[in-house]
Amino acid sequence: MQFKNIIGHQEKKALLLKSVQQNHVAHAQLFLGQEGSANLALALAYATYINCENKQPEDSCGTCNSCAKMNKLVHPDFNFVMPVTTTKSVSKDALSNKFMIEWREFVLASPYQGLNEWMQHIGAENKQGNISKDESRQLVKLVSLKAFEGAYKIVVIWLPELMHSSAANALLKLLEEPPAQTLFLLVSQSAEKLLATITSRTQIVKVRNFTEQEVVAHLQQKYSADDTTANQIAQLAEGNLNAAAKLTTEISSDYFVFFTEWMRHCYSYKFTDLIDMSDKFQTLGRENQKNFLLYALNLFRKVMLFGVDNSLITFLPPAELDFVQKFSKVITEANAEELAEELNQAHYHIERNANPKMVFVDSSIQIAGYLRKG
Repeated sequence: MQFKNIIGHQEKKALLLKSVQQNHVAHAQLFLGQEGSANLALALAYATYINCENKQPEDSCGTCNSCAKMNKLVHPDFNFVMPVTTTKSVSKDALSNKFMIEWREFVLASPYQGLNEWMQHIGAENKQGNISKDESRQLVKLVSLKAFEGAYKIVVIWLPELMHSSAANALLKLLEEPPAQTLFLLVSQSAEKLLATITSRTQIVKVRNFTEQEVVAHLQQKYSADDTTANQIAQLAEGNLNAAAKLTTEISSDYFVFFTEWMRHCYSYKFTDLIDMSDKFQTLGRENQKNFLLYALNLFRKVMLFGVDNSLITFLPPAELDFVQKFSKVITEANAEELAEELNQAHYHIERNANPKMVFVDSSIQIAGYLRKG
């Protein structure tokens, strides 16, 4: 992984590059970000840059012996600890080093995936993964060895908040008395679940969610998504590239066109047309129905924000921006909360397997009344 492989985050990349170039590399760093953020990707790119044999001003070279091994996650000085559990292939003594083949496949496929995807990847079924107390002994052994090839031995601990207390205490001792030329890169989604004493001994690297523009760019580059699909997925994903990847296989219609048509028929009291639309809604399939309603809620929030202060809307495709500008005129304090709640309720009922046609018709009647109320 190189910095150039990560969409956006120029400000964080610059800080990480500067720390290496000025030889201010903290021995323990906590890359903190939500699922689907660039926290693991940035940690990987940072580790690659640190041991690169031919560092460039803005990235690792990508071609030296160290980079070649790092990019395949097989560098002897690059180690991982992650939550695991017993599976059919590892029936006892589940430790990170027994899952390295699966881990490399998982990360190389996408560094933006979450714990649920990892558990599915190793065949954990319904079991919960954690970093066990036995892992602490392996961790101590791991860092007791000197670096074989690189300047540093690097240990990436993914989701350290899932550490057993014994493993967490062992890590704490290592952070208090760090072995020479050893770096700990903790990649967390919930720092509040970590021991405060661990957090206090790390340099925190806060990783923001991806912007909608960055999600769009990622979808277009990786999945060759068209502008319409990429923009609609970006609004649903809320900066989570893991969610965005899943949505690429779920979205099968133009949500924006369907939503604008729905709102116009509601506002005009065209109930015959709304009945026809309910047939279309029913054919979308449950996942598409849920995603459409989430999209509707997201776009509706932007309409409300635009009505308060149009500068709060930082990014929308031209067609959607035009609609938001016009639609914001009929959204007032008198109906905004009721409209949002109606969309929420519709999503709730669809999620619980209610008849989609009945849900759509009922919501349409309620929305029509609220729009005229404004």
